Amino acid sequence: MSAIFSHPQLVVVHQIASLLQQSGIATELRNEYAAGAAGELSPIDAWPQLWLRDSRQADWAREVIRQFQHAEPGPDWHCPACNNTSPDTFETCWHCGAARS
Repeated sequence: MSAIFSHPQLVVVHQIASLLQQSGIATELRNEYAAGAAGELSPIDAWPQLWLRDSRQADWAREVIRQFQHAEPGPDWHCPACNNTSPDTFETCWHCGAARS
């Protein structure tokens, strides 16, 4: 096993874990609850960490993460129900909750 990603925000680590899982890369989350130890540990050592279960997938995992981090967002879209504009990253309308079509 080898560490592949760390970030101070747990939600970001979960997002990367999900992305890797969708790519067929098994991971393990460590330090999920270590934030309370910051001060006893250096802050960066208390960050949540994502570890690969198979170190042979490290190059592929790094490439998946790199592509995600450098992806350009698409254009905003207009809700078919209320015609409000939502960012490309939203799958439902921020205003009325209608699904993106």
